[in-house]
Amino acid sequence: MIERIIQWSLDNRPLVLMATAALVAAGVWAMLTTPLDAIPDLSDVQVIIQTDFREQAPQIVEDQVTYPITTEMLKVPGARVVRGYSFFGLSLVYVIFEDGTDLYWARSRVLEYLNGIRRALPSGVEPTLGPDATGVGWVFEYVLESDSLDLAELRTLQDWYIRFQLTAVPGVSEVASFGGFTKQYQVEVDPERLRAYNIPVTKVADAIAAHNVDIGARVLEMGGREYMIRGLGYLENISDIKEVTVGATANGTPIRITDVANVSLGPAPRRGAADLNGQGEVVAGIVVMRFGADALKTIEAIKARLAEIEEGLPAGVRLRTAYDRSDLIHRAIENLKDKVVEESIIVGLIALLFLLHARSALVVIAILPLGILGSFIVMRLAGVSANIMSLGGIAIAIGAMVDGAIVMIENFHKHLEQSDGTMTRWEIVAQSARQVGPPLFFSLLIITFSFLPVFALEQQEGRLFKPLAFTKTFAMAWSALLSITLVPVLMGYLIRGKIRPEATNP
Repeated sequence: MIERIIQWSLDNRPLVLMATAALVAAGVWAMLTTPLDAIPDLSDVQVIIQTDFREQAPQIVEDQVTYPITTEMLKVPGARVVRGYSFFGLSLVYVIFEDGTDLYWARSRVLEYLNGIRRALPSGVEPTLGPDATGVGWVFEYVLESDSLDLAELRTLQDWYIRFQLTAVPGVSEVASFGGFTKQYQVEVDPERLRAYNIPVTKVADAIAAHNVDIGARVLEMGGREYMIRGLGYLENISDIKEVTVGATANGTPIRITDVANVSLGPAPRRGAADLNGQGEVVAGIVVMRFGADALKTIEAIKARLAEIEEGLPAGVRLRTAYDRSDLIHRAIENLKDKVVEESIIVGLIALLFLLHARSALVVIAILPLGILGSFIVMRLAGVSANIMSLGGIAIAIGAMVDGAIVMIENFHKHLEQSDGTMTRWEIVAQSARQVGPPLFFSLLIITFSFLPVFALEQQEGRLFKPLAFTKTFAMAWSALLSITLVPVLMGYLIRGKIRPEATNP
């Protein structure tokens, strides 16, 4: 079978060269479009359920929110582990799925079972799903600095202007704000005034909520025209809140908020602060990448959008990068690319040194980029990102990728040395290639299959080493295929001129 493939390649040399050109074109496309990252994503397939139960103790949160949600999530198909955490006013439930589960399928299943538990939760408590990201989704962080705006104004700028624009960037799942002060309308009631008017504090809260609403009414027809009637009741400023009525005196005089409380703008209570390099508090934003997105392209899009945003910021406000994973990605990939190039040069020099024939060494060297491009095609189609582990698999395979070509060329040299002139060059190529082709192909195939047990690894170790085994396996598979198809053709075209006999080769 292998001998027939070799003979077919030699009989259809133009077709083999055209297929090689197509391989180069497809490989370059795959190399330019393969997602880049520093390391493989080792995160489990997980869905986070976040529930706010404001101002409640952790034990209450555990009993009334975390426990019901956790027990319901045990029914979700494919769920491997369910973990619940209860904090002051906050519940977090992590649903971890089996390896290989599609994240969006998992989110839809969690949401399906979550709808059935809502009635068992306290009134007003609404669980929500966390972002569709992974544990390594934190790809970019920035801070806001200003000489003219205070922390409250910077936080407002971040929450209502910058965050929404970054959320619209392709590949971004969430933009989390932290630091500074969140602006809040604060109503500070006076207990003595409430007692004097005999008004409970709950009535104050209910009155503000009831007045902060627009009311729709019917349509009134007058003079052949329709007029839509509605009541405008949204509170827009402090003065509107002060004028809200909470009751009336015995003689019918309205009792307003300003009569029983002080209304002001102030910061919401906070339990932490953001500090940059020990130089003081700042307002910051964390950009979380969507699951499966290209980290490098996402970061580049974020930077481009931040440059546009910065032009529209108030005078004196600056955006400063605090964390940028693209630097790590570039350094990791460039370091490995340099090593791959160095290995390729060393292999080429050694082939040239031992063969003492430049054209023969060129055939050997040609197999390396073609095998690497072939690996990138498979990586691109399989969705494997280019990272330090996947490229490391190519680096490991480089030394063995040229074995078949070197043995094939040396055997061709031997046949040329022993030729008596009765056979043409292409007949010698065919005879020498058929002689060593089958054992060479199967020896490379054995090396190819040697990494298959790595694919049996599971969880974190599997996600770490599978990209390396994947690229190494397919690099060797491509080299095995090229050794019985392209190498004989290149030998016939390139290996010409004076060939030094083996006995005189130092």
